[in-house]
This record gives sequence, C-alpha cells and structure tokens, in this order.
Amino acid sequence: MVDAELPRQEIIPDVVSYRFASKAKEIRPETRKIAETKQLYQDAIARITLRCVAELLYVTPAPMVNSAIVNGFVSTKDKATGQPTRPCVISVEATRETMDEIVLDEPELDPLRCLHHLRAIVSPHPFDLEPVKPVAYFDPAKYKLVDEIGAVSGLDSRIDLLTLSPVEFEHLMQRLFEAVGLKSWVRNTQISRDEGIDAVAINEDPLVGGECVIQAKRYKAIVGLESVHALAGAMSAKSATRGILVTTSWFGKASRDFASDHGRIQLIDGRNLKSMLAEHLGLDVLISLPKLPPGWERDEVS
Repeated sequence: MVDAELPRQEIIPDVVSYRFASKAKEIRPETRKIAETKQLYQDAIARITLRCVAELLYVTPAPMVNSAIVNGFVSTKDKATGQPTRPCVISVEATRETMDEIVLDEPELDPLRCLHHLRAIVSPHPFDLEPVKPVAYFDPAKYKLVDEIGAVSGLDSRIDLLTLSPVEFEHLMQRLFEAVGLKSWVRNTQISRDEGIDAVAINEDPLVGGECVIQAKRYKAIVGLESVHALAGAMSAKSATRGILVTTSWFGKASRDFASDHGRIQLIDGRNLKSMLAEHLGLDVLISLPKLPPGWERDEVS
C-alpha cells in the first residue's frame, strides 16, 4: 500500500499558446478553457495513479506481492480556513493479473475508464479536490492496518452508512449487488438530490434473468409510496424483468402492499441491508437512524 503525492491543479498550464498582435505590436497569451483544464488535470492524476500501481507490481517479487493499493493525495490549503489539508482524490486496488491485461502505453487508453474498470474510488470533482475515503488506510501513528483489504474495506471499522458520501454509497451498493450475482452495473442517471441511486444491472439466470432496475435510498426516515411507484415506472420504461428498492431506513404498509401486488418488485429495508452486507461482503456496518419504526430494535441496525 502506498500513499502517493499527486500534483496540484497548477500542473496544467493556463496558457495554451501565444499570438502576435500586429497592431499593438505585442505578444498575447491565449488562455485555456476551464473545462479543458479540468479534463486534463483529471486525466493527468489518473495516469499517474495507474503508473504508480504498475510500478509497484513491477519492482516487487510476484511470490511476495500479488496486489497493490495506491491512495492518491493532494497537498493544498483549505480555502475556508487557510490551514494545510491533504484530501484523497483517487484510491485503487489492483492485482497483477488485472494489471497484466492493461496496456498503459496505448494512446487510446482512457485513464478514467481504466480506473473505473479497476473499481477505483475516484473523486467526482478532482479539480476541486473533493475528497473520497481510501479503499484502505494505514495509520503510521498506530501501526495498524484495517483487517480486510478490499474496495470497501474502509467500512471494517463499522462506518455509519448514513455518513458515506453519495459516491461511496453507490460504490458499496454496486459491490453488494455484484456479490449477490448481478452483472454489468450501469448508472442510469446522476446521483439524485435525494441521495438516491438509479442503476441497471443484468441477472444472468437463464430462467428469471434479464434487466434489473436498482434504486437505493440513503434515508433516515420512511421511504414513501411515491418511490415505489417511481421504481415501477422505471421498470416499465426499461422493460425490466425485476426492480429492487433498497434503503437504509424502512417502508410503510402501503409500499409493501404495492410491491406484493406488483409481483416483480423487491423491497430491502435497513435491517436486511445490514444483513446482506455482512453475508455477502463480510462487513459489519452501522445505520444511525434517529428514530426506529415500530417493531425494530436498535441492535438490528447497530
């Protein structure tokens, strides 16, 4: 595991070119568009991170090291306080076998797609240094490594699901449903303002398989019937064979009755979500609901 120091945004020059203004008889700079600057910076740190992973595996003996984790940090100053800060913007784990299939020197290789192929956690806004939680973290002050090294191993310390960022929550849901057996996870829309995720996955079962619409709600209170209706509408639009609505909270009787009558909708509440994470990913997580519905016990979500 390596904590890599990634360059700041200043690595991308503001000036694209210079031109001579004949009337003024002076050389004037042509500035780069901000969208291009952000894209170039994202590509640059993605390529640096991929190269770090490749070099780590190249310089270490195969019998001793089979996988590498790189956490990419950027040293900067907090604009709100002026204090030094070091956000993690990329975190990835890869095995030798996986990296052997990647041609890093290929000009057409998209570094960001490559990181997503490796199931890396990447900041949604790396140019703005929006941080993400590393897949695993070594605290030199304690000389203690988290127990499980995996793409969501930061949860081994019983992280509260309600404290995860939208990107981290989606990453966890993707890993969970892939572990259950669904394939080809594709986000259908952007992460919504209500902390929801809308994605489509494939069930390869020859009898009951097909497209499955998955919606996940990181809620603290009851999930309303309108959310179940919305899932049914999404299933109809996609001609999906099944729909799954999973939440950190709970559903009311009307929602459960609608799902039962529909026949192809599965509702997974916070208690079941916690159990599924333990069964399929070996993760013991917390869900700090401020209020429990009738019949629930606190130890079922803590």
